[in-house]
Amino acid sequence: MAEAAKTLSANVLIEEREGGVLTLRLNRPERLNALNVELGEALVNALRHAADENGVRAIVVTGSGRAFCAGGDLAVLRDARARNAGHELESLVRSGKEISLLLATIPKPVMGSINGSAAGGGANLALGCDFRIASDQASFGESFANLGLYPDFGGTYFLPRLVGPARAAELFYTGEMISASEALRLGIYNRVVPADRLADETRSLAARLAAAPPIAARFVKDRLFGTDRAALERALDQEIERQVQCFMSEDCAEGLTAFAEKRLPVFRGK
Repeated sequence: MAEAAKTLSANVLIEEREGGVLTLRLNRPERLNALNVELGEALVNALRHAADENGVRAIVVTGSGRAFCAGGDLAVLRDARARNAGHELESLVRSGKEISLLLATIPKPVMGSINGSAAGGGANLALGCDFRIASDQASFGESFANLGLYPDFGGTYFLPRLVGPARAAELFYTGEMISASEALRLGIYNRVVPADRLADETRSLAARLAAAPPIAARFVKDRLFGTDRAALERALDQEIERQVQCFMSEDCAEGLTAFAEKRLPVFRGK
């Protein structure tokens, strides 16, 4: 039984505490936990507080309902693109920069519990965690290309380091969704378990993380993920710049329209 559960920002993010484990649960299930500015800001604030909370020894990021995170909220993106409001997308991607930096540098273990589809920015949110345990019903995809967009939320930094540049290029170029078993084979997911076992397996593993010696865990985290902060920041800044450029293109307008109309997009490089 969780010691405490706290709902933040009009229900978009739920914090759950059990011993030294803090679970951050994306909570927009009706939108497949799609990212908007409100959810992005809630994640930033929760991670900042967790970094300073001595009682938090491990962090789990997961989703409510049948998805982990579907990426950017396409209804919001379509509306912003129709109004040529590139600054609204930029606000979301900038929150993604802060989330990615916090996940990489917070001095505590962070585990992604991937309960369903992780697509686009949601896929890269998962990659920002130290490692990932996934349901056998989960999937993974760098789906930006289907919308004429550029990878963000740290994807251009994290993914090549996990799977190599050639396989990362294939996933980026095609926007293909891959199964949990394929993501496991590629090293994107560390463990895949039956869907009905994911909560229990996550709880058990998170408890082990929280019981680890915190000083040693902090040093390991810093060695593995915190040593190249400057390179991560450069990648994130480039993602913001290029994502806004892609968002304002005719190709992005076509990609968003085609998705809404359930047809294949026709990109013209404009």
